[in-house]
Amino acid sequence: MKLLLSQGKRKSVGKDSRGLSPAISTVIMTAAIVVLVLVAMSYGQSYLSSSVAQNEFSTNQQFMVTTGLQIDNVAWMIGRAQTIQYSSTYGSLQVLPQALIYNVEINQGAGWVPLCTVQTGILMYNVPTTEYSLGNNYVKSLSSSNSSFLQTGAAAPDSYVYSIEKLPMSDGNFARIVVVPTVRMITNMVGGVNYFEFYLPFLENGTSPGYSQSVTLICKNVDQNVEGGVTQIQLVVTFPRADQGFDSSFFPFPALTETLPVNGTVEVYEGDVSVSVGLYS
Repeated sequence: MKLLLSQGKRKSVGKDSRGLSPAISTVIMTAAIVVLVLVAMSYGQSYLSSSVAQNEFSTNQQFMVTTGLQIDNVAWMIGRAQTIQYSSTYGSLQVLPQALIYNVEINQGAGWVPLCTVQTGILMYNVPTTEYSLGNNYVKSLSSSNSSFLQTGAAAPDSYVYSIEKLPMSDGNFARIVVVPTVRMITNMVGGVNYFEFYLPFLENGTSPGYSQSVTLICKNVDQNVEGGVTQIQLVVTFPRADQGFDSSFFPFPALTETLPVNGTVEVYEGDVSVSVGLYS
């Protein structure tokens, strides 16, 4: 009798063990599937965010090129204003004041003397590299002109637009689209006298209330510097924010000094443009 009871007990334990095995397997498989789904969702969301950021960056390249062209339309008529709209989820627009200094010197036969000094800001569209990256030390011109800070001809632009990613930077890690004011030179002859005209817009920081995704350009003033009997003119660009990373490697100019022979009158026009971000809704 004792032997039979003992055999029955052992048979009962074996039956319970076989009943628990499918339940445990089901739990493990369900957990594995949930983990796989979460990983796939995370990857999909990351890929979608990256694609949206890339499309926004590409779209806003044209916005920044348009802004560069509008600087020329605004800079030479006091009071003229222009607002350009843009759209972005990941990017932000920034005015960096006093990022460049242009020094203009002339030679009238007795050595170099300063004519004027212009400090200008730049306009940047920034996207964090966590959202979209071009690759460190990436630089690409978006302007139709070459990358020199001195352009020649009545149809030449007076701003240079390019994409860049330079790491590390003091203000953070960004893929950027940059608008930099440059110098346009036009030559004319009037009454037998050669005239060399230089147009240099400079950007100053306006208000940034953030009412909308837009940038507003307003011409505040236009200054003129005129000197006759000039034999040479020299333009030199320097970078007062070089310690923050905005140095000669950030601005892809092939040369930092331009020296030109002239024989006549030099006129330098400085267009003061106030740049406001999100001023109008």
